[in-house]
Amino acid sequence: LDSEPRAPGGYPPSAYAPGPMHPPSNLIPNCPPGLEYLAQVKTLISLLSVLIGFESNNKYQIKNSLGQLVYFAAEDTDCCTRNFCGNMRPFVIKIIDNMGQEVMTLYRPLRCGGCCCPCCLQELEVRGPSGEPLGYIVQNWHIWLPKFTIQNEKREPILKIVGPCCPCSCVGDVDYLIKNLDETETIGKISKQWTGLVKEMFTDTDNFGIQFPMDLDVKMKAVMLGACFLIVSIFYCNNYPDCLVVPIVTVCDWWK
Repeated sequence: LDSEPRAPGGYPPSAYAPGPMHPPSNLIPNCPPGLEYLAQVKTLISLLSVLIGFESNNKYQIKNSLGQLVYFAAEDTDCCTRNFCGNMRPFVIKIIDNMGQEVMTLYRPLRCGGCCCPCCLQELEVRGPSGEPLGYIVQNWHIWLPKFTIQNEKREPILKIVGPCCPCSCVGDVDYLIKNLDETETIGKISKQWTGLVKEMFTDTDNFGIQFPMDLDVKMKAVMLGACFLIVSIFYCNNYPDCLVVPIVTVCDWWK
C-alpha cells in the first residue's frame, strides 16, 4: 500500500524538483496569478507528457532547462471518449504550479477535423485560475495547410499560426510558424523537433518546442502553450490505442 501523499494527477511529491521563484503578480502588469514565470522566462522550459496506456489520461510535467518543475498538467477525459474520438476528442487539461495551485485550464470541445468540414473546426479555450478567459486558439479552414488564429480574451485576432502541408518529417524539424495577422512577419514558432532515426522509430517520445518574443503579453504566452497542446493532439496523437506518445515540449523566449 502506497501511503505517500500524491499531487493532482497521481504524482508523488518526490516527482517535483524545487521550482524557480516566481515574482509577485502585482509587479507584472496584466499577469494572472501563477503565470509570473512565463512573463520573465529567458531559458528553455520542457514539457514532459507521460501516457501509460490508451486507458489512461495524458499527464505533463513542465520544467525549465535546469530540470526545475514550473507547472504540472493532467488531461481529464473518460476512456470511451479517448477510444472512440481519438485525436478529435474533447478534453480538459488542468495546469497547476509546484505548490498545487491551479493556474490555467485548457478546454477543447468536440469539433470536426479535415478540410471537408470547414464550419466546425478545432478550437481550444485557455482560462485563468479564476475561470476568466485568457484567449482562444481557432483552427482556420485551408485546403492543405494547418492554420490557426490566436485570439485574446475578447476573441479579437492577435496572431496567426501557419503549419506545413505535411506534419511529418524524416530528416528535420516540422515548424508551425507564429506570424502577424497579415502573415508577413514571423515572430516565433512551435516545432516538432527531429530527435534521430532510432529514437523516432523505436520510442514513443516526441520533442516539441515553442519560441516567442520575450515581450509578448503573458496571456498570449499562455495561449501559445495551449496552442502547442492542440497541435500535438490533432497531428501527433493518432487514434487510441495506437496513440502511446510521450511528447516533450520545450518553450523558450527569443527575438527580444
